Amino acid sequence: MTDTTAEHHRLASSVDDDSAWRRWGPYMAARQWGTVREDYSADGNAWEHFDFDQAHLRAYRWGEDAIAGVCDRFGFANLAVALWNGRDDRLKERPFGLTNPQGNHGEDVKEYYWPLDALPTHAFGEFLYRYPQAAYPYTDLVEANAQRGATDREYELRDTGILAQDRFFDVTVTHAKAHPTDLCMVVRATNHGPEPAPLHLIPQYWFRNTWAWGRDDRVPSITVGDDHADHTEVVSRHAWLGEYRLAVDHPERLGAPTVLWCDNESNAQALWGQPNPSPHPKDSVNRAIVHGQTDACRAPSADGSSGTKVAFWFHTDAVAPGETIEVRVRLTHHSHELTDPFGATFDQTLADRRREADEFYAAVIPAEVSDRERALTRRAFAGLCWNKQVYRYSVREWLQGDPAQPAPPPSRRAQEPWGRNTDWTNLDLADVISMPDDWEYPWFAAWDLAFHCVAFAHIDPAFAKNQLLLMCREWAQHPNGQLPAYEWRFSDVNPPVHAWAALQVYLAEGAWDTEFLVRVITKLLLNSGWWVNRKDEAGNNLFEGGFLGMDNISLFDRSTQVPDGWRLEQSDATSWIAFHTLVMMRISQELARKSPAWDEIATTFFERFLSISQAMERFGTGQVSLWDDEDGFFYDALVSEDGQTERVPVRSLVGLVPLLAVANTQSWVADELPEFSRRRRWLAENRPDLARWILTEKADEGHLQTMSLVDPPRLGRVLRRLFDPEEFLSEHGIRSLSAAYRDGLHVRLVDQDMFLKYLPGESDSGMFGGNSNWRGPIWFPLNCLLIDSLRHRGDGVGGHLTHEFPTGSGHQLTLAEIADQLSDRLVALWAPDDDGRVVSTPRDHGSGPLWDTHPTFSEYFDADTGEGLGASHQTGWTAMVAHLVIERATHQVQHNESRAASPRPGHQDTTPPTSSTPTPTTPTPDPGA
Repeated sequence: MTDTTAEHHRLASSVDDDSAWRRWGPYMAARQWGTVREDYSADGNAWEHFDFDQAHLRAYRWGEDAIAGVCDRFGFANLAVALWNGRDDRLKERPFGLTNPQGNHGEDVKEYYWPLDALPTHAFGEFLYRYPQAAYPYTDLVEANAQRGATDREYELRDTGILAQDRFFDVTVTHAKAHPTDLCMVVRATNHGPEPAPLHLIPQYWFRNTWAWGRDDRVPSITVGDDHADHTEVVSRHAWLGEYRLAVDHPERLGAPTVLWCDNESNAQALWGQPNPSPHPKDSVNRAIVHGQTDACRAPSADGSSGTKVAFWFHTDAVAPGETIEVRVRLTHHSHELTDPFGATFDQTLADRRREADEFYAAVIPAEVSDRERALTRRAFAGLCWNKQVYRYSVREWLQGDPAQPAPPPSRRAQEPWGRNTDWTNLDLADVISMPDDWEYPWFAAWDLAFHCVAFAHIDPAFAKNQLLLMCREWAQHPNGQLPAYEWRFSDVNPPVHAWAALQVYLAEGAWDTEFLVRVITKLLLNSGWWVNRKDEAGNNLFEGGFLGMDNISLFDRSTQVPDGWRLEQSDATSWIAFHTLVMMRISQELARKSPAWDEIATTFFERFLSISQAMERFGTGQVSLWDDEDGFFYDALVSEDGQTERVPVRSLVGLVPLLAVANTQSWVADELPEFSRRRRWLAENRPDLARWILTEKADEGHLQTMSLVDPPRLGRVLRRLFDPEEFLSEHGIRSLSAAYRDGLHVRLVDQDMFLKYLPGESDSGMFGGNSNWRGPIWFPLNCLLIDSLRHRGDGVGGHLTHEFPTGSGHQLTLAEIADQLSDRLVALWAPDDDGRVVSTPRDHGSGPLWDTHPTFSEYFDADTGEGLGASHQTGWTAMVAHLVIERATHQVQHNESRAASPRPGHQDTTPPTSSTPTPTTPTPDPGA
């Protein structure tokens, strides 16, 4: 990565999560209500225990939420804007959406908003929220969706007609840091409707409630600041943050705001009929503005001590069509002496940071990338940055309850379904973590996070490394070695992609940080042991994983519906571990170059891979292979207690995961890893039964070797299905289930009739989590891994050979060329179709200039049409499109250079790129600490 831009210099001084430039950012969730953290119910119903209607009345225990909010990295102080159109029944303070039981396809946000831009240090960021001018149709959305079934489309905000004739405000929030603890913010609202419309802009600043739970009695304060003619000032004091001054400008169009004071306390009277802990609870601002209760808020006292929440109320009865109104805010640590907070330095800071963002992304995104893909890539990175959230959760404290609150019901400590995470009392997090989606999934998911980090490595490798290490720290990783899945059930089993992500990040940064690899692999050795000890029930090198992230990809729920008396030997679970062992081998080889002790670890994982490969051939009493030679595909198999076996004959991603387990021997291994090389030669000479998975090809430089779970004869058969448009190959990527099952698949399995059907888009099954979607749609993570594995295979033994692509077309391409083709299909999801509409844009989104420039990053994609479905802000793993764009451009350049240097087809030097080892700069001390 180049280090010539201003943002690169900031990143160089910000390698640690506590670094000054990382102190403030858009770390607030879009939804804190309905999360497991806030659930203190007896029955574990998080959606109902703390629902949307309570969010404006009830103090959160673990976090805060808002629209485009910013806060410090621990979520103590929070700054965001609330809105009111004069018609809603409440302030618009957070996005609205349906809960999982309310939605006919699971939880779903019913708002339109887009992260527009961001720098990874959050020195600059911009966000757009689309606010309707009519009363928001909360009841209509809930009731209409309740009447729809799993085969119906979701009823969306545009379906209500509320946005007709562009009757909405576009509210853009822009923030820029003059210094690490000096934040300039501008809120601009533009009326796109045909008539004048009223609008209230209410910047709010508040402290998260840390004092009501009986664990820390210290109460921070917000007080009246100095008197100024051109701006309003308040002063906040906090034990950790210190003293900050918040200045709010008096714009000529709007004048001085009305300042409203209250406390971030629950309205216990309204919620539970109990006395309020404060006469001015958190909803006082809402009651004062929306309901006209002028006495709801507190008047500043004589000593200036006024509360823990303050709002600045600007309002106008008419914003003209096309008119933009603006409010400016500046939050500054007291050590910065600002006599004129909204003078020339304010606008200059915004202009400088915007220019620096342009320079940064010009350096990050290769020059060969088209303007359209460049804009897409930048939006993907913006989404990644805005989806970072403060995640606070101590499972031990959550299970115990708080001293000043009622004791949790005993059922909370029971096992599922009422209890939750009772064996994860080690988990204790208070960190900024990359989230899958800011509303549908405002909690980390371990395997999602791995893909986020691969994309992050292009713009912020230090953050990517810290995220991967965080999941392996003792306050996250279970003592038994398991990595936490997600808060609904930390013990669910996710695919072991952590090592792969760590290696990708290491290579993307220039292959210099071996200390990072050591820290990761030592913890992943524990994780490897957990897989062997917990998920290889028979001790035969075949693994059971259950869920493994792919919800309903089989005939039954692989976590909970395995027939009694049978165990499920999973093709994908076993292949995932083979994939994991090869990556662990590669990491060990990298480390062995400097420390010979790792040579033996590399050898260990090398032999583990060969043992797993052999086990997939034949196992158990029945001696039945996971490979079906008649179908030319890998399947799961059920094994009974007395040794009977039955294959699960479903062609899905389950049978494609074996393709992921591939690794090429690096050119330096023979010279630098003597133990590994000696053992490999011994196996080749003495264990031909294992050596069949080591492919060798003579090359100009010696011998090229590739290790693969799928040998050449089987590879061709699997690839024929993979590249078949009637099975897995879609115009938009690789399907998760074969399209051969469009009319359904009936199977008699373990004396039960079972049925499965290909569904290109939203699922009609609630098998897992109320919204299971792996029976056909295109999912980015597996597509990216398949592309990566094809590239590896194309750079290895047989890489010069060609394969028919698509199957039946007569066109012959190498695997490297096919990988490029598949990558192009995924990236083309954001290309315009024949009508000029972006292919992946959900049908509920509008079209035209106000919509077309705002791409969505959906959770998954309809395999027949390419339409984006599921969560709509999944940047998230769908931000991997940025990785694909950059990788495609970089790979093409390297490919051309390699061909120019060596005429031998198919052979490329796969030695990691070298670079001078950067010396991380000591983080700049933050005066606010």
